[in-house]
Amino acid sequence: MGEDHFSFPLDETDAATSPAENADTVDMSEFEERVEDSELSSALAQIADLEDQLARAHASLYNLDQEYAGYVRRSKESAGQTRENGKADVIEALIPVLDDIHAAREAGDLVEGPFAAIAAKLEETLSARFHVERFGQVGDDFDPLVHEALMAQTNDAVDHPVVAQVLQPGYRHGEKVLRPVKVLVDNPQ
Repeated sequence: MGEDHFSFPLDETDAATSPAENADTVDMSEFEERVEDSELSSALAQIADLEDQLARAHASLYNLDQEYAGYVRRSKESAGQTRENGKADVIEALIPVLDDIHAAREAGDLVEGPFAAIAAKLEETLSARFHVERFGQVGDDFDPLVHEALMAQTNDAVDHPVVAQVLQPGYRHGEKVLRPVKVLVDNPQ
């Protein structure tokens, strides 16, 4: 059984030429005009539409991926600052307790006993682990960045503003002033 080859001419002029000649001389624009309104043309339009939708979906996914990567990077960068802010909030909440401990120690009520040991341990932990420092001494140069002047008086013995009395100590967390020292200031005449 031999193989049969069938050839269908596109029009009357193609009937006179051989199939090999047809392959080289076929004008595709005629073919496209014939199938323009057919199902093939509809399918090609649908394929083009789906390709466009796929390209848009890929672009949207890429943008979403970039946005997520930026979010992760910013979150990692801000985690340390968030942790420090949390520490500062807890320390600021403990400042009234530290004031009470300081006042009790100044009054001589916190010399011995279990509460004195607990107070010392609290102050030691805040100092060593969280770098909390009580500051402000009589005789310090007045600095409005770390001192809050509640009262002032003149004094002939000073040539620049000096802390005459500490009314309430200040606290720092590292370099950050949590509460300025409240002071009485001696000013020169």
